[in-house]
Amino acid sequence: MSPQLSAPKYHKERTLVLLKPDAVQRALVGEIIRRIERTGLKIVALKLFVPTKEQVLRHYNKDDAWCEKKGARVIEELKSRGVEPEKTALEYGRAIVEQLVEFMTVGPVVGMVVEGNYAVGVVRKLVGGTEPVTADIGTIRGDLTVDSYGHAAWRNTAVRNLMHASETEEEAEREISVWFTPEELINYRTVWEKILYDVNLDGILE
Repeated sequence: MSPQLSAPKYHKERTLVLLKPDAVQRALVGEIIRRIERTGLKIVALKLFVPTKEQVLRHYNKDDAWCEKKGARVIEELKSRGVEPEKTALEYGRAIVEQLVEFMTVGPVVGMVVEGNYAVGVVRKLVGGTEPVTADIGTIRGDLTVDSYGHAAWRNTAVRNLMHASETEEEAEREISVWFTPEELINYRTVWEKILYDVNLDGILE
């Protein structure tokens, strides 16, 4: 199939974005939305709500491999600071999920579904690495916050990294269903989509 025929599928790719309580409390919602929208991606669902514990557990449906990976990062930073780890990597990883549940339910969260060409990858690029202190400058996390895995483990809290963005198309589909009903997703056009996606850009000159 030619790129032209398959392109509309990618134009309609969707991803989930959650602005966590720290983003809402620090009044960064507008700044983060601005960064997403100016790429040409569009918001097809948006709401402010307080998550339930059940929703957060469904959302962070992480296996032991994920917990081991995240826990190993915690141990690495603790050792680099001269702190002897008190738990295994798996235990630290599982604690991260527990801390996320506690953190995500303390106050309002802004949920969004964002649509556009390669939406998952574009948003992940904008957001930056999960750990703010090592996220690239120019990304949302790299520019707007400073937390780290080790510091969060020392505090026994979730990492304050402002937001969540889906990692894959498949994950986005599952995660969107946790927070939004099909009726809440709005299909509409924006004027800039003609500039971004129309193969035969015409009608500009009078």
